[in-house]
Amino acid sequence: MSWEHDLFALFDDLEGQAAAAYEADREAELADRARTEYGSVTLASRLMASRGEDVAIDLPHVGRVEGRLDRVGEAWFLLSGQGQDWIVPLRWVSGVRGASARSVPEVAWSPVDRLGLRAALRRLADAEARCLVHLVDGTRHEAHVERVGADFLEARDASGGQLLVPYDAVVAVQRRDD
Repeated sequence: MSWEHDLFALFDDLEGQAAAAYEADREAELADRARTEYGSVTLASRLMASRGEDVAIDLPHVGRVEGRLDRVGEAWFLLSGQGQDWIVPLRWVSGVRGASARSVPEVAWSPVDRLGLRAALRRLADAEARCLVHLVDGTRHEAHVERVGADFLEARDASGGQLLVPYDAVVAVQRRDD
């Protein structure tokens, strides 16, 4: 019986080694898959998971803006706080603090969440809101957004002058309560 016991012990040992090798390969494969999958996570999807949370956003020529992340769209978001709302195109964000570690993939977004920057700016135009338009060159214009075109917004400044601003030049539109 001793040789049978030794044989079964050898098989148990080999089986244990095979299971350990399989588990090591599996962990490495899962880690590799996780790294690959994370490559498809977008900033918008991370921000979508952070809706309702307080975050801090860094913007060029504006600095840090803090508030509650209320909406996230395809390439923009709405940050609310202290009597002013910020509509910010994602392309100009230089840093985010306080975001969720999770993400919401775009396939899980509602049709309303898929609306673009134009939809957000149209709401400002409909409300005839007083805004501060921050541009990529560092200038700011206090104005009322009047109309929204395909690739620009039309605003009226305090003196009644018309201002056309291409979307590519907009770092943020800061809505101010009157």
